[in-house]
Amino acid sequence: MRIGIGYDVHRLVENRPLIVGGAKIPFDRGLLGHSDADVLVHAIMDAILGALGMGDIGRHFPDSSDEYKDISSISLLSRVGDMVGESSYRIVNIDSIIMAESPKMAPYLEDMKANISNALGIEPSMVNIKATTTEGLGFVGSGQGIAAKAVALLEVGS
Repeated sequence: MRIGIGYDVHRLVENRPLIVGGAKIPFDRGLLGHSDADVLVHAIMDAILGALGMGDIGRHFPDSSDEYKDISSISLLSRVGDMVGESSYRIVNIDSIIMAESPKMAPYLEDMKANISNALGIEPSMVNIKATTTEGLGFVGSGQGIAAKAVALLEVGS
C-alpha cells in the first residue's frame, strides 16, 4: 500500500468562473490559475501522483505550457487516473477537504464526488469530500482564496 498527500490553494478573482471538484459554482469570483484552477482536483491529483511516486501536477502538466491554458482539471484528473491504471496500483480511497469561507460548498459535494469518481473510473464510495471554513482566519477566512487538501491510498492492483 502507498499513501500520498496533496495541497493546493488559489486566489479568488473577478471575471473567472468558480470551478471546484469539476462543479461550476455560482459566485461573484473564481479561482485564478493557468488551468481552470480547480483547487480540489489539483490537491487530489497531487495526492495520487505522490502515492505513485511520480512527483506533482506541475511536473506532468506545467503551467508554462499553452496546452494546459484554461484546461479542465477534471480532464487532467482522467489522465492521472490513466497513470494509476498503467501502474501496478489501484485507488483504494481518496479523502479530501475544501477550505472556503464562501460560497458554501455543501450543496455541490455530491456532484463533485460524482465528477471525481467518474474521471478516475472508481466507485463514488471511494471518494470522500468534506468542506469547512476557517472561522474568518487567514487568507481563506478573509475571502482571498480557497484551499484544499487530499489523501490518496493506493494498493497493488489485481
